[in-house]
Amino acid sequence: MTQPAQSAPRDSSGPLDVVVTGLPSDAHTWNLVFMQLLLEDLGHHVVNLGPCITQDEIVESCCKYQPDLLVVSSVNGHGFHDAEQLARALRARWELAGLPAVVGGKLGVRGAEGQAGHHRLLLSAGFDAVFHDEEGLAPFKAFVTALAADRTPPVPAGTREGAAR
Repeated sequence: MTQPAQSAPRDSSGPLDVVVTGLPSDAHTWNLVFMQLLLEDLGHHVVNLGPCITQDEIVESCCKYQPDLLVVSSVNGHGFHDAEQLARALRARWELAGLPAVVGGKLGVRGAEGQAGHHRLLLSAGFDAVFHDEEGLAPFKAFVTALAADRTPPVPAGTREGAAR
């Protein structure tokens, strides 16, 4: 009798393992390289899947790499529909149900008027955060920093580090 697949235990300290990807409808690469470099500068390990990646490839890559975070970036203005379907596909897989996943960039072509609707629908589809290009990088960096800090195991009291807290 075969046993169901289980995730390998993960080290909860140190840098995050991050998968960065584009969406099927977006052939841009500069945004993905920028996100990779930004995350690496913050001290994290990055696997960059590249542009024009199918939903199935993204889901399977997340199962394979078991990242601590999935970052989806789109700049062509048509990423909303692909991203919504991707979030639902991620959350349909039991092994990815708890994977923090964020999406950002230029997700629609209607400008600020369409952002609130996109934001709400992408969150309800399963993304943990949605970052619009007009916000700049500060909210994204704060999210990543908070996620990495939440993974840091507590320092026992009585140790040098614990005494300083």
